[in-house]
Amino acid sequence: MEFSPVPTLHGNEPHKNDLAQRLNWLRAGVLGANDGIVSVAAIVVGVAGVTTDSGPILVAGTAGLVGGAISMALGEYVSVSSQKDSQHALIEKERWELQEQPEEELAELAAIYRSKGLSTATAWTVAKELTAHDALAAHLSAELHIDETDIVSPWHAAYASAAAFLLGAILPMLAILLPPEDIRVPLTFAAVLLALAITGALGAWIGGGSRLKAALRVVLGGALALAATFLIGNLLGASGLV
Repeated sequence: MEFSPVPTLHGNEPHKNDLAQRLNWLRAGVLGANDGIVSVAAIVVGVAGVTTDSGPILVAGTAGLVGGAISMALGEYVSVSSQKDSQHALIEKERWELQEQPEEELAELAAIYRSKGLSTATAWTVAKELTAHDALAAHLSAELHIDETDIVSPWHAAYASAAAFLLGAILPMLAILLPPEDIRVPLTFAAVLLALAITGALGAWIGGGSRLKAALRVVLGGALALAATFLIGNLLGASGLV
């Protein structure tokens, strides 16, 4: 008689839902840091094109840092709240259907597994066993690919987004304020572009894309933003408008 051990998950290995959740948070953090780097760098470099006085640069950079972090947090909170509301609505709809149409839902679940390649008999067996164990979880997973216990938190998303933005924004602030006046702008350019190359490559690594191409895209975009704001600052300063 052949012995079939009970299958178990390895606790020390990441699995699909958990890994996807971690990668999404990491990707959001990288993008938030990238936004902080570019946004604040563009502001402080633009002001540095007008004046070498550290006071206005500090004020403008701080305003951009605080305003940007709040904006990122608010935007992420609103976005994730909408996603959460949508997930809750889908869960309640599925719960109602299971209460009012249990036979139809069982047949639907069996059809889903039949479409995945199981035989009709096996699909019905799987559907019945999963329904007996946890009908709602079975339908949410098979139909909607969501987990009732894994609903995203708008507050967590807001905090993470704001923190990532702040961390990214600190770099151009330090790069423009700490060095001597004659090298602060080129040093800021170099530090920012290096940081963008790293965040671009990291984001591509998380998504499985080309790290070189991603880094080049981000660096070119950041260089254009910095050059444009510095040029505008110079032109405004030379014109006497500021």
